[in-house]
Amino acid sequence: MSSGFSAKGDGVVVARFEAAEVAILRSLVSELLGLVEPGETGDDPLERALGIGDGRAPSDPVLARLFPSAYEDAQDASEFRRYTEATLRDGKRADARTMLDTAAAGRTELTTEQAQAWMRALNDIRLALGTKLEVTEEIHEEIAAMPEDDPRYPTYVIYDWLTYLQDTLVRALW
Repeated sequence: MSSGFSAKGDGVVVARFEAAEVAILRSLVSELLGLVEPGETGDDPLERALGIGDGRAPSDPVLARLFPSAYEDAQDASEFRRYTEATLRDGKRADARTMLDTAAAGRTELTTEQAQAWMRALNDIRLALGTKLEVTEEIHEEIAAMPEDDPRYPTYVIYDWLTYLQDTLVRALW
């Protein structure tokens, strides 16, 4: 099992992953890439060229968690979303691709920029998975009380592992 991330020095972050762990990470990040594909734009050719969306909030709870409204007022939130969501999606896809490109079995060395992309991608994966699992602050107690033959158990353990990875990555970066 991975011991998480650690700082090597000179801005390099190091982790060691087993092949099965890399397979899990690659699967999860691939799912994330499918979720954050480019959003829909308006019919206007200029809007399409600039990536200006329609401003509608996502109806999917996972996408709503990944792209929350910036304002309480529905009209302000819609207008803000219209001009920013495409760029946010681009950033999430870039981070996910960095994670895919650098995840490898054995020792993995990441530059500061790659490690920050991993941190953002891990956060997005945790948000998506946590939303699907309806994670609450009592997750650790739930996992501890859950029998290992519960069909949800492996997914909760993966969520907990991702939390651990993200925590060690944050510590390695700072």
